Amino acid sequence: MIFLSTHDIMPEYVNYWFVVGFQKFLRVFWYFVIFEFTRYIIIDYIIAGIFQLTRKSREEKFKKAKAALFTENPFVSVIIPGKNEGKHLYKLTRSLAEQTFSNFELIIVDDGSDDETPIIGKNLEKLGLIDMFIRNEMRGGKASAANLALRYSKGKYIVHLDADCSFDRDAIEQVLLPFFMDEKIGAVGGNVKVRNYKDSLCAKLQAIEYLKTVSIGRIVTSYLGIYKIISGAFGAFRKDVIDSIGGWDIGPGLDGDITVKIRKSGYKIYFQPKAVCLTNAPSKFKVLTKQRLRWDKSIIRFRVRKHKDVYFPNANFNWLNFFSLAENVFYNVILDLMWWIYIIDIMVNYSSQLQFIIPMNFTLYFVMSYVQMFSIYVFSERRKEELYLWPYVILMTIYTGTYLRIVRTIAYYKEFFFKRSYEDVWNPYKSSIQAKRAGL
Repeated sequence: MIFLSTHDIMPEYVNYWFVVGFQKFLRVFWYFVIFEFTRYIIIDYIIAGIFQLTRKSREEKFKKAKAALFTENPFVSVIIPGKNEGKHLYKLTRSLAEQTFSNFELIIVDDGSDDETPIIGKNLEKLGLIDMFIRNEMRGGKASAANLALRYSKGKYIVHLDADCSFDRDAIEQVLLPFFMDEKIGAVGGNVKVRNYKDSLCAKLQAIEYLKTVSIGRIVTSYLGIYKIISGAFGAFRKDVIDSIGGWDIGPGLDGDITVKIRKSGYKIYFQPKAVCLTNAPSKFKVLTKQRLRWDKSIIRFRVRKHKDVYFPNANFNWLNFFSLAENVFYNVILDLMWWIYIIDIMVNYSSQLQFIIPMNFTLYFVMSYVQMFSIYVFSERRKEELYLWPYVILMTIYTGTYLRIVRTIAYYKEFFFKRSYEDVWNPYKSSIQAKRAGL
């Protein structure tokens, strides 16, 4: 009988690290161990564990909040700003008509569309499927359209939606509940997931990314009190709060910007994982790259430049606001730079051992991705559907570890040195010029 040792079974590159020892392993993979594993496994699992242990008490709070919500039955304004969204509007109105909470008005703002949106919108208004259709003849940008809807809204709460989304039947009810748990909550973010994940590999990878960064990532940051961005696809706001800060400011990244403005006004931001919104993600990498360049440039524009005051002691200094933005900048900007330093370090000091380093690096991230997916699986309300994505997790190392890092680096470079976000066609040029002059 032949007995095989563990070293006989394991691949050569794994055996290599057993031979050289943990100290060298830690020296070579310091970036993964110190930053990635600590943040996305240890911290996430600790918070996830606490979240599970406190589930019963949290359910009791939500039960009381639900009773308070339906007792008061507040009037709510659902606003939908956008351009060329006509093809989505009928499906959206049908989705909203099935909501468990129904005391709301529906306001759609057409921001200078050049398709059939004006015809479709006016027809929906005549049929009574929406309460108000407003059209900007000249495009002013999404912030301008949202502020116009805000001006006409009558609700105590504002729910901001994207037209191409669909919602679980209790989505609006769920996104409103946190307001009845804590009067200091000024805004609530919904749980955005990818609907078209079967369309392409690009969409599948984004679906996994959304599950990691939105579903679990925002549960963690919300629990820690440093939740930093309410997605424009689905978010709710107290109208008195949003009026007091002057609504939305111009520019790509306005979702994160208004969230910071609310935090700086002294209000809490809450993530509601049970308020589920489904959206279509880009199905082609070319389109995705443009989207992420825009998103990543906004981190420099808003979190490094515009709201830099949160990093310095002043009369309104708040440690949670400091950590909220600092964590975002650290894990996105600083660690992006450090990743390149790490690559240079490996190439200079360990180029002769790349045949052991590269496969081990992929193995570490591969295992970490599946460990993360397990935590997502525990919290998900769509476990059977999301099992479809598990075979594609193996590709996340390339997607998030290489592709998205390169895109981020390009975006940071363009914005930090050239302020290219003001040239983004996503916003009208005239609006961007005014925003640049005003330092917005």
